[in-house]
Amino acid sequence: MVAKTVNVINAQGMHMRPAGLLAKAAAAHKECNVTLKVNDKSVNAKAVMQIMSACIKCGSTVEIVCDGADEQAVLDEIAGMFESGFGE
Repeated sequence: MVAKTVNVINAQGMHMRPAGLLAKAAAAHKECNVTLKVNDKSVNAKAVMQIMSACIKCGSTVEIVCDGADEQAVLDEIAGMFESGFGE
């Protein structure tokens, strides 16, 4: 299991577009569980509605936890998405 803490830099937070991109990227790694921990909640990063239900705002701190096959590579990919602002 590996983890990294990132900040949400998107001006509008995790709205539907970045949440969808995140869920799609996480779901592509079937052998690795990806969890987001934010605001005392843990959500499955492969489920777009769970990401949306976490109400992740701009400036929020999110801990990404990956457990399974290629966990470090998956963590680096997901963290990179947050750090790039999901291309926004």
